[in-house]
Amino acid sequence: MAKQQRGEATVELLLATALRVYAASGQQGFTVNAVTAASGVSLGSLYHHFGSFDGLAAALYTRCMGRLFAELTAAVTRARTARTGVKALVGAYLKFTREERDAALFLHASAYSGYLAVHAEEIRAAKEEQLAAIIGWMGARMAKGEIVPLPGPLVEVMVMGPVTEAARRWLSSTYELDLDQAERLLPDVIWRALKPE
Repeated sequence: MAKQQRGEATVELLLATALRVYAASGQQGFTVNAVTAASGVSLGSLYHHFGSFDGLAAALYTRCMGRLFAELTAAVTRARTARTGVKALVGAYLKFTREERDAALFLHASAYSGYLAVHAEEIRAAKEEQLAAIIGWMGARMAKGEIVPLPGPLVEVMVMGPVTEAARRWLSSTYELDLDQAERLLPDVIWRALKPE
C-alpha cells in the first residue's frame, strides 16, 4: 500500500473510531486517549494528520455535517414545488437523525463545544458551501413568490430551528419526543410558516 493510501486509511480509521467513541461514551469520554486506544493509532499519527485532538473533532464535525447536507440538498433539489421542497427538507433532516443517529448526536452535542471553537471559521466556510444549493433553491422560490421572502439566516431559523430542536430532544435522554409524530406533523407546520398569505 502506498504511503498516501496508508495515510488516508489512518485518517478514515481515526474519524470512524472517534465517532464510535463519542456515541458510546459521550462528551466526557471523548478524549484523545480513548480514540487512540480504540483505534490503535498512535498519538503522534493523530497529531500528524489532524494537528490536534480539536482538529480531529472539527474534521469529524465537518464530515458529519457534509453527510447531513448531502441528504438535505438531494431532498430539496428533487422537489418540484416550494411546498414539496420544504416538506422534503424537513423530512430528510429527521430521517438522517433516525438513520445516522451517531452522526446526528455528534453534530447536535458538539455544535457549541470548545474543541470546535479553534476551527470555527473553517467549519463556517464548509457549512456555507454545503448550504449554497439549498439557499439557492429557496431564493428562487422566494423570487417567484412561492415562499415568504426572508433573509437567508432567518429562513434557516424558520426551517431548521424547529427540526434541529426536535432532533436534539429525540437524541437526548432528558426529553421525550416521538420522532414518528415529528416526521408526520413538522413538515406541514413549517411549510405553513413559510407559505405566502
